[in-house]
Formats: sequence, C-alpha cells, structure tokens
Amino acid sequence: MSIKPMTTSEMARKIINKEPVFILDVRNAAAFADWKIEGEGIRHLNIPYFDLLDGVEGIMDQLSPDLDIVVVCAKEGSSIMVAEMIAEQGRTAFYLEGGMKAWSEHLQPVKVGDLTDGGELYQFVRIGKGCLSYMIVSNGEAAIVDATRMTDVFTSFAEKLKSKITHVLDTHLHADHISGGRKIAEQVGGTYWLPPKDAGEVTFAYEPLEEGRDILIGKTTISIQPLYSPGHTIGSTSFVVDDKYLLSGDILFIDSIGRPDLAGLAEDWVGDLRESLYKRYRELSEELIVLPAHFMIIEELNDDGSVAERLGTLFEKNHGLNIENETEFRKLVTENLPPQPNAYQEIRKTNMGKITPDEETQREMEIGPNRCAVR
Repeated sequence: MSIKPMTTSEMARKIINKEPVFILDVRNAAAFADWKIEGEGIRHLNIPYFDLLDGVEGIMDQLSPDLDIVVVCAKEGSSIMVAEMIAEQGRTAFYLEGGMKAWSEHLQPVKVGDLTDGGELYQFVRIGKGCLSYMIVSNGEAAIVDATRMTDVFTSFAEKLKSKITHVLDTHLHADHISGGRKIAEQVGGTYWLPPKDAGEVTFAYEPLEEGRDILIGKTTISIQPLYSPGHTIGSTSFVVDDKYLLSGDILFIDSIGRPDLAGLAEDWVGDLRESLYKRYRELSEELIVLPAHFMIIEELNDDGSVAERLGTLFEKNHGLNIENETEFRKLVTENLPPQPNAYQEIRKTNMGKITPDEETQREMEIGPNRCAVR
C-alpha cells in the first residue's frame, strides 16, 4: 500500500461536508488535549510518535477498517514516517501536509451573500484557529476586515475578483492572532483603520474608526458604518454593512459572547460589554445577519461552511444575551473564562508595532485554539 498527502484545503472541505475521517494524531498527549482537528465526522486516536518508534503493529486493530486514515503531527515529518509504517502493514494512509502548523494557517473562503448593486461579501474561515476575516467587494474595489497575517490569501483573492483593495479595517486590537491589516494596507496603498481607543500605544499611522464615519467601497451605495461597541476591548467596533450584515468583531459570537479580560480589566469592562450587547445591539434590526470575528466550536459552521446567524435568532438562543440579572451576568463574564490565548501579550505588542517577530516566531505565537469567548 502507499501513503498520500492530504492538503489542509481537502481536510477543511471534508469537515465542512461532515465526511467521516479517522485521524491518528501522533503529537504528545498535552498538545492533543489542548488543540486538535475537530469536526462532526472526525474520529480521533492519539498515540504519541515516540510510542510508535518500534512500529505500528500494536495499534493496527485500533485504526478504523473502513475510513480514510490521516496521520497528523505538529509539522508533517513524524506523520509521514508513521504513515509509511501503516502502509507497510497493508493499509493506505494519508498524512496532513504541513501538520498542525499548516492547519492553523489555512483559510477557507466562503461567499456569504450578494450586496446592493452587484457587490459581494466573502468570509475567510480559519478553520483550525477559529478566526474569521471578511472581504467586501463592490465595483472593482474591496475592503478587508480583521485580516490574518496570511496576507497573500487576501491579495490573491482580490486579484482573482479583479478588485483593488482600498480599505483594511480591524474591529479591535487583536490578542489571539497577528493582524495582517497594516501589512496589506501598506502593500496595496490602501487606508488602514483602527479604533482609536485601542490604538493608544501603536507606533504607526492609522485612520481612526469613529462612529458616524462611513467608508464607501466602490461607486455604489454600499458603506461600512462603524458602530462603537466596547466590552471585549475598550475600542471594540462593530460594522453594519449594506444595512444587511453586522460584523460584530469579538463582541458577539454565534454561541457565546466576548471575554473582557485580555487587557486585565474584566471587572472594569464587563459593564461596557453588557451595555453593548443588551442596549446598543438591541437597537439594531433583528434581521441583520451577524458575522463574528471568531467561532468557538465547529458546530457553529453552517452547511456551506460559513459562520453566520440572524441577530434576532441570537437574542433567542445565545445564553449570553439572555441573562436578565446584571450580577449573574457579571459573574458569568468574570468567572467563566478559558485560559488566555498563547503569547497574547506578545501578539498585542506585535499588533501595536512595538515588536516585529520573524515569521517562524509568529507561527509559534499563534499555535493553539481560539480563546476569545466566555465559556
């Protein structure tokens, strides 16, 4: 039998399609417990690589007899070796190209919908990390919201659509991933926008995102209307796009709400978070489609791979939006927080322009799951 590579794009498509896959994850137990490939059709077996150095004969009966076997490790090398051992035992085995590092960086573009006068809105799903970025396209121009550091994905996609990137926006100063916003703006000669209340320590020039300032994309009536919504950070800003979509940043997710502690100010900011969710968002149309900057669990993906839900539905079903007692809300937000993101202080400094880690260091800084939500 043989071994075959499986690209991150192929794996992402299998997860979106809910196809059954058997994953043999050969990282150590702690790394596997902290972060792994997830999906409705995924079955896992975690056996550390060092336990397989003498061969895989002892685990062959634990491998699914009728599902594709995909071996996964941190960077790819160990998974190739284990896949070869499995092939020697008479089974075809795949290995994930680039390992979990590549999985962390994969972006899956999904068209969310059409906008007025022929515009389009795309979501880029970073399925292994839980990050969501957006591209608004109209009349040959494009705006990008919450870009990741894999900037080539966005610039290449815009070129494919024959659109010039004119504006790049971040809903807030990110702490769980390195923003590609400033880099893209510099590369294409576009305008980089950032909430000024989050930008007190940045070392570069930016255009301030302030409520009431519309940003026109193309020559149509499409506009992005900043909506100041503090809580996750003091400057967190949402955008209403084309009176149809609410880009909520890290304030509101499909299954949860944003955590307010990544600057160490949970007790101070929890009131802002409640004000944003329970007052400002209540004043918006319930027909708006919420498009967050992250998703928490794989079940939040829709059948087409997008992460989106009507605002009115979230007011009905999202527990974080249905806590009438303010004391109970404060307790939920300050006492039910997951571990803070890996290297989040260094990520914040990078996004401020204070430090400039090399590419490999940036990869290491981002490794791990998304942890931007209240549990």
